[in-house]
Amino acid sequence: MEEITLHKEHGYSTTTISNRFIDEYMTSANGEFVKIYLYLLRCMNSPDCSFSVSKAADKFNHTENDIQRALKYWEKMNLLQLEYAPDQSISGICFLESEALAVPDEDDSVPLKKALPSRPLEKAEKATPAISRRTAYTAQELQKFHEKEDIRELMFVAETYLKRPLTSTDIQTLLFWYDGLELSVDLIVYLLEYCIAGGHSSLHYMDKVATSWKDKKIETVEQAKHNTQSHSRLHYAVIKALGIQGRSLIPAEASYIEKWSKEYGFGEEMIAEACSRTILAIHQPNFEYTDRILANWKRQNIQNTEEIQRADAAFQAAKMAGRAHTDAAAKSCAAKPPAPNRFNSFPQRTYNMDELETELLNAVR
Repeated sequence: MEEITLHKEHGYSTTTISNRFIDEYMTSANGEFVKIYLYLLRCMNSPDCSFSVSKAADKFNHTENDIQRALKYWEKMNLLQLEYAPDQSISGICFLESEALAVPDEDDSVPLKKALPSRPLEKAEKATPAISRRTAYTAQELQKFHEKEDIRELMFVAETYLKRPLTSTDIQTLLFWYDGLELSVDLIVYLLEYCIAGGHSSLHYMDKVATSWKDKKIETVEQAKHNTQSHSRLHYAVIKALGIQGRSLIPAEASYIEKWSKEYGFGEEMIAEACSRTILAIHQPNFEYTDRILANWKRQNIQNTEEIQRADAAFQAAKMAGRAHTDAAAKSCAAKPPAPNRFNSFPQRTYNMDELETELLNAVR
């Protein structure tokens, strides 16, 4: 017997969209990806709604691969975390922003909810290391922090830079940088300056930067300045080479640059060259295409522009040799007489049409 779904008339619930999603994620995301995310939220807020990759593909007239690409994109943005069955199919989806990034506003003694308790901790830490180590501070702990002069100064500076009173979430985040990530007050102040100067006033964005600095073992303002200068210079080179205008790089794009510089070991010149070749080839920015170029150079152990030129010359020479061989083979085939067969195996007749015409005219006369 089929299951019967119970519902009531006008039973539609309200789906809430966070301002953070609109301000920081929606503007730079693919429109179809945004549709999938909103549809997921809709399913979460309705007991009558079920979700599957195939159903979503039918609803939006997409392929299942399109739906999976959208889900993986939002996982890269740290808004979702996907669970997988033994056959590697998606078996569950966890929304991270509402739980993993939330900090209690009223009851400071309530512990922070874990992002995804059913997944292995090692994988969760790799995806969101700051979140997995985060704990909410109790009212007693907050009081002890506020007794420190440098903490009171930090809160004052943060309010000044953010141009608004700090919420309890803001305070918890700042204290986590100080206590959980063990960043100095001077380094946190520079973090605020650096992010706001770059047009990023969201503490969610700053939290990612703080976590990145911790992972890179940045402990002083001097180290942070050196990192941000090289980081900004490389990002600017990529933006310029790809012709990106009117926007900043989204986290997924920035992760590609991190991969090219850290994992592949390429410098600014090589990365910019790959970006330029991307535009020449497909006439639009495409980080995946650029990644394929750099991955190919990595496999060939090409490390500088001189080696690129030699590889290009060798490729062109091989291409010309192949073309010459093809042309020669075509000419050889054209020069050969037709092979005997049942149509031309007997002696061929040879006629001079001009002579035949002259003889015919003379005969008529």
